[in-house]
Amino acid sequence: MNQKRNIVIAVIAALIVIPGTCTFPFFGSFAGSEEKIIYIQDNESPLKLDEELKSSTSGFKYQAFRLLANFANYYGKIRPGRYDIGSGQSTLSVFRKLRNGSQTPVKLIIPVTHTLENLCQKLDKDLELSGNDLLEELSNPDTLAQYGLTPETAMCLFIPNTYEVYWTISPKKLVKRMHTEYLNFWTKERMAKLDGIRKGFTREEAITLASIVEQESQNNDERPDIAGLYINRLNQDMPLQADPTIKFALKDFELRRILHGHLSINSPYNTYKNIGLPPGPICNPSISSINAVLDYTRHNYIYMCAKEDFSGTHNFAATYEEHLANAAKYSKALDERGIK
Repeated sequence: MNQKRNIVIAVIAALIVIPGTCTFPFFGSFAGSEEKIIYIQDNESPLKLDEELKSSTSGFKYQAFRLLANFANYYGKIRPGRYDIGSGQSTLSVFRKLRNGSQTPVKLIIPVTHTLENLCQKLDKDLELSGNDLLEELSNPDTLAQYGLTPETAMCLFIPNTYEVYWTISPKKLVKRMHTEYLNFWTKERMAKLDGIRKGFTREEAITLASIVEQESQNNDERPDIAGLYINRLNQDMPLQADPTIKFALKDFELRRILHGHLSINSPYNTYKNIGLPPGPICNPSISSINAVLDYTRHNYIYMCAKEDFSGTHNFAATYEEHLANAAKYSKALDERGIK
């Protein structure tokens, strides 16, 4: 039967190359010159797909598509996916694309995100996969062990950037793809800088530190200074005392003022109680913050405090006395603005 259908399709294809008005439905633009995206779900209803195609083109071109589809039994073996049926493509080209499952990739934007749960919720909207299934995959120690990661460091896989993937990609394949992109990101040049931070410093530790730097400042120019400060603290076995880690531990990312009571939370992410880095990143940091860690500024600062002008930048200090003066100015500014 398949051989017979292929023969019939070949005959149709031969006929439509003969010049004449009877061939026009097979050529020209099927759904206009602009991109026209359709999404075909798994187990898509043939009737629903047929209605969408019918509404996307003219009657003649729709009938031409149906002619090809019927001979090829396309509606009996619909392939799910994201397809562009516009962009000036002919009816014949659109038919071949849908029949062969030649998807149009999604430009998947991975943003800086506070938690893995939030990221999975976003990807649930951008892709066909279930965000819950993806989160389950990223929480599976056995799966992550294949990539040298843990549930705490799984966020390291998602370097904020734009990637092309198929809309129907499965959670397992997406994790594998992100690991490939992760390895590609860590070039020889970047890997060579890790030991310059601390002996044996790992990629995951660099990203964890970068995640703190990311949340401390949106100013790219001062991020290498902040990275240098925290590296000084690590080298002196001082607690990092990074306020963003408290927000992460509390899961309160809108918290504007860290109070003494907040610092008592019992969490491995509390860098006031625990010396060293937290067990994993508190967000997936931008490339700018990762590079800031790799190219950190060498200085003697071990304290910093947000500037009292609320510019989003910081006053740095090498001594506790200097830091207390900076902190007093910032605290006064908070009080004047009624920020609790």
